[in-house]
Amino acid sequence: MIGGSDRQASPRRAPLVPKRRRRARSRFRVLTAAGGGAVLASALLAACGTSSASTGPVTLTYYLYPDSSGATQQAIKNCEQQSGHKYTISYQQLPAAADGQRQQLVRRLAANDSTIDILGLDVTWEAEFAQAGWIEPWTGANKAQAENGTLQPALQTAIWHGKLYAVPDNTNTQLLWYRSDLVKTPPKTWAEMLADAARLKQQGKPHYIEIQGAQYEGATVWFNTMVASAGGSILNPTATKVTLGAPAVKALSIMKQLATGPGGDPSLSVQMENENRLAMEAGSAAFELNYPFVYPGMKTDNPKLFKNFKWALYPQVNAGTPAKVTIGGIDLAVSRFSQHKALAFQAALCLRDKQNQIIGANIGGVPPTITSLYNNPALFKNYPFHADILYALQHASVRPKTPVYQVVSIDISHLVSPAAGINPASTKQAMVGQLNNALQSKGLVP
Repeated sequence: MIGGSDRQASPRRAPLVPKRRRRARSRFRVLTAAGGGAVLASALLAACGTSSASTGPVTLTYYLYPDSSGATQQAIKNCEQQSGHKYTISYQQLPAAADGQRQQLVRRLAANDSTIDILGLDVTWEAEFAQAGWIEPWTGANKAQAENGTLQPALQTAIWHGKLYAVPDNTNTQLLWYRSDLVKTPPKTWAEMLADAARLKQQGKPHYIEIQGAQYEGATVWFNTMVASAGGSILNPTATKVTLGAPAVKALSIMKQLATGPGGDPSLSVQMENENRLAMEAGSAAFELNYPFVYPGMKTDNPKLFKNFKWALYPQVNAGTPAKVTIGGIDLAVSRFSQHKALAFQAALCLRDKQNQIIGANIGGVPPTITSLYNNPALFKNYPFHADILYALQHASVRPKTPVYQVVSIDISHLVSPAAGINPASTKQAMVGQLNNALQSKGLVP
């Protein structure tokens, strides 16, 4: 969720543009028993999703976040044509906020809604939806095609208990954005960045470090990135045990240091991705940890400052060890209750093929999940930072994969925001207790 999250919440699609979405109309199919057996057989075939000259193409319903860029509509048009008009795709826009998107999908799927065929899932929902039996696993040729050439960290977001439950459509990651008129050489570590901020403040220059500190998914993403970059993890791979330790204490210490030091923006505790972007564009900050949607924003909103708006890899927590930035994005799943599963798998693969991922990147602003596209010149013009994006994605971390992720995320964000209130040792201990309760289903999933 821009993921976020990578959108707003999840900059997901988590974004380059934070996506990080309208209530769908129910469809009712009526079979008429009047007439002979041939009429009944024809009606049954139509209900099962078999198209013919008389019935026309099958309609697949696609639930996804709202995309005003036109990239999703273009991908749909391409796939309808490539299918030989075996199917059409009805794009149903989910609410704008990630929480609202999840709630609408959960309510429909829990009611065995057969009108959903393809779902655009935030990368944190797969475990929950798979555990509930709401989405189909990918097998055989479909699975092989989904995995072929896909970035491994992106693929990991779609795996639960060893099975693939979705195909990565787009992804997202954060970079360090900085002003080259203030800092000639970008800092490689958090320690260097904090020292640069202190020096700039002493010189009376813009010195804030903008990052997502509000009490929401973005704060969870910040903490997860810091823990992973310090060499730790929040949960074990099977999501049965809390694994916070010394890396979590180190992560919390740096977060506290930023919030209470010269680099801390006074608005940190209420800032999300867009507030970070606006602060940087206003000229009050020297650094920004954010998704690449900020690049076209700066180019449009402050052309003068844009000349000195540069990027670098996310700062390291441990010097010499690449940062493991939390990956965002959207994965495409097929509903267990779909009446057109075979066509839904075909359409999902088409919607995220190379042609449509280039469109999604250049028009929709979301990074591809197919590795080879980062060597495609069609991506270079709008992504001059494509090499750093690829490097960050190849070293990315994923958020804890658990069916109770919503509770886990809320617990973390409430404990680390405001960051100025963090006490590293006691905050870590409180988090261990709350997350253990979540894993034992002692918390309520919102």
